[in-house]
Amino acid sequence: MKAIVYTEYGSPDVLRVADVAQPAPKDNEVLIRIHATAVNFGDLIARNFRSVTPRKFSMPLLFWVGARLAFGFTRPNNPVLGNEFAGVVAAVGAQVTRFKPGDAVFGYRGQQMGAYAEYVCMPENGMLALKPAAMTFEEAAAVPYGALTALALLRTVNLQPGQKVLINGASGNIGAAAVQLAKHYGAEVTGVCGTPGLDFVKALGADTVIDYTKEDFTRCGETYDVIFDILGKTSFGRGRKALKPNGRYLFASFKMKQLLQMLGTKIAGGQQVICALSSETPDDLTFIARLIEAGQYKAIVDGCYPMTQAAKAHHYVEQGHKRGSVVITIWNPNTPQGSQTMAAQAQTTPALGIMRTILKTDA
Repeated sequence: MKAIVYTEYGSPDVLRVADVAQPAPKDNEVLIRIHATAVNFGDLIARNFRSVTPRKFSMPLLFWVGARLAFGFTRPNNPVLGNEFAGVVAAVGAQVTRFKPGDAVFGYRGQQMGAYAEYVCMPENGMLALKPAAMTFEEAAAVPYGALTALALLRTVNLQPGQKVLINGASGNIGAAAVQLAKHYGAEVTGVCGTPGLDFVKALGADTVIDYTKEDFTRCGETYDVIFDILGKTSFGRGRKALKPNGRYLFASFKMKQLLQMLGTKIAGGQQVICALSSETPDDLTFIARLIEAGQYKAIVDGCYPMTQAAKAHHYVEQGHKRGSVVITIWNPNTPQGSQTMAAQAQTTPALGIMRTILKTDA
């Protein structure tokens, strides 16, 4: 099968398309023919992890060491990036009951990566759910990373209807998800982003949008029940002025300083710093799918790139121009090449033969 691989750390130009071994599902796994995968922050970090020093890393030193061991010190341990995807089940293991060949699905692989490929295997009880019918494969591929992370972190502050929430970094994957989820919980949402992202964040449902290049939210005179800082762009020392007396300052990424502040504020009472790690479950992905079907969550795709232009997609994301998600299209059976490949594979793989009609109408 084809996959986008990288065998050394570096710029987007290290990415290339190559032939790799196609996985076979174990008894408890499903084999998925990937239609689309998204380019997210984790992909960029993993691709050039050699240049990410402990100082640049957004988490404490111990986490950097663990990540370096997982990704590889001198060269990548796993040559295939990609942790969120959407596609169609091609085959299932003998013990699988939740999915069947032909099911359209979307999912999340986390640090395991591997979604920049034509096929991937996932455990039946893994981060995998039926794709919402209201979404294209490209849109669904852009959902899991941001939605699952934002959902897990927002649950730590137990949002209540009517509370005021400020999301600093609202135009990124996690921030865009947080805006929509906070609105779902009934909060009044203020999003902070740069000038190019203002319309995008408004379209997501934010009640108020602040352009950080023109206005400092810590000096606006407004106070919030929750301030959700996505990439540690502000400090608790500065931001607490915009926090209500019993408000919570939630960090998605943090260092030892924030961990000590969390301990100190927990002891002192009043305003509280919260540093939390995302702990997603398959039920969370199903919950997100239900929100999508109900029209309460959407994915906005900035653009799609074919496999052969993966480097171009990474360049575009790194330049900070994207408004929504950037997607790499792995498989499109409606193209002449895709139709020919489908026919050839259907002759040798019964499960793919079952998929043929479904894929042509569902892509």
